[in-house]
Amino acid sequence: MSISHPFPAVWNSGCTVLILGSFPSVSSREQGFFYGHPQNRFWKVTAAVFGQSIPSTIEEKRAFLLRNGIALWDVIASCEIEGSADSKIKNAVPNDISSLLENSHISRIFANGSTAHKLYGKYIEPKTGIPAYKLPSTSPANAAWSVEKLTEIWKIIKEEK
Repeated sequence: MSISHPFPAVWNSGCTVLILGSFPSVSSREQGFFYGHPQNRFWKVTAAVFGQSIPSTIEEKRAFLLRNGIALWDVIASCEIEGSADSKIKNAVPNDISSLLENSHISRIFANGSTAHKLYGKYIEPKTGIPAYKLPSTSPANAAWSVEKLTEIWKIIKEEK
């Protein structure tokens, strides 16, 4: 059975960076917001990158992203998936990010993990012509990467063009 992405992108016209995941986990779908699994390090890593406290509520997370010029979305609009593992994604249908790009100042795109990067390259980059930089996944499945190591690599999202 195909599942549609259950919540919208976070962005506004002032965003300069777009971070793309693959598709929301079961926890994220239940919470109705990005990176909802308690073991996912996305919020901890991005807060460390910007030297800010870790946001906890959806409102705090949304405000954190927009305050730092970050748009957040996923490559996949709908797919067949059992559980949360990217390896279980089948029949992916990509999101159309053209409106987001046209109505913001986004000049750099980052993929959170290999699957997001691969799917972006397959479905979206041919339309946008903008390459995405692959960042190591903040997923708990990427246990080889510590929060400190992730934070060091993820600092690139803060760098000016």
